[in-house]
Amino acid sequence: QIVPLWIAPNLLTFSGFVMILVNYFLISFYDWDYTASGTSPGLVPTWVWLFSAFTTFCAYALDSIDGKHARRTQSSTPLGELFDHGLDSWATSIFVLSFFSVCSRDNGKTGVSVYTMYIYLSIVLFNFMCSHWEKYNTGVLFLPWGYDISQVVLIIAYLLTGTVGVEIWQKPLLFGYYITDALVILLVGFSLFLSFPQTLYNIHRAHLKKTLKNDSLYEGLRPLVSPLLLFVLLTVWVVLSPGNILAKQPRLFLWMVGVAFSNVICKVIVCQMSSTRPELFHWILFPLALVVYAAISGLLGWTEEAVLAVFTALVTAAHLHYGVCVGRQLSEHLNIYIFSLKKRVQE
Repeated sequence: QIVPLWIAPNLLTFSGFVMILVNYFLISFYDWDYTASGTSPGLVPTWVWLFSAFTTFCAYALDSIDGKHARRTQSSTPLGELFDHGLDSWATSIFVLSFFSVCSRDNGKTGVSVYTMYIYLSIVLFNFMCSHWEKYNTGVLFLPWGYDISQVVLIIAYLLTGTVGVEIWQKPLLFGYYITDALVILLVGFSLFLSFPQTLYNIHRAHLKKTLKNDSLYEGLRPLVSPLLLFVLLTVWVVLSPGNILAKQPRLFLWMVGVAFSNVICKVIVCQMSSTRPELFHWILFPLALVVYAAISGLLGWTEEAVLAVFTALVTAAHLHYGVCVGRQLSEHLNIYIFSLKKRVQE
């Protein structure tokens, strides 16, 4: 109720996302290769961790109230829904990539290996995909409370790191296990044993009630084809890379994974909202397949890192272009502004 009525809901959504981005790039500046908290404690200033807790809390709060504010101002639109979920699809990976700096990269004693980071990120993105795949089939977006827990855990982790120091992550908690091990168990447990079964159960229940939007099994599974192929191609690159690309450029590679996933899943969100049929193969799969083939066959050689950098830049630019274009088209179609409650003047 403290948000002024003249502020557009999309402005709240976007402000939260910008805070997440600022926090991510700030941490990246101090910890590009995920080693600052492990091998050289103290390289990341204390105020950065406290700022991370603040931005995470603000982003979580703004993401929670934007829909309520839209209903309060009677400005709920498909543009707002797409804007919210589209940015969430990107923010999901950024939250995870920022957190990796807390537990640091594996240094032989403590930390998490880059391959484990890739698996964690994949599990989180898989959860996000399942939620929107469920809505594509049932018409209802069921958000598991695991999301709220993850945000609270992130905020507490940043506060602990800022007040106690990164050393807290390098000391065994119980029976030789570290705090990061407990977080991993929670992540895998919530994802594979709570969220995913809940998704399947909700779809099964809709099937029994005959409320499924797609009667065909093929049509129901169609939105999963591109995301799963994306994961397969990325995993092949990680496992078979001659230059061990993930170990050399973990932050760049994982950023690319998050952006590519966001673009793929945004198409699914649009289809789910508009009750249209998703494309079977997303366009990004074709250039990615060429890059992966060139990398694992040795054609790229010593240029693999440079090619990754160029490909990441192109994918990021394409995703930004897609978001801007879709936002403008919906803005014109619905005769509204994205960041203002004023109506467009009809020409």
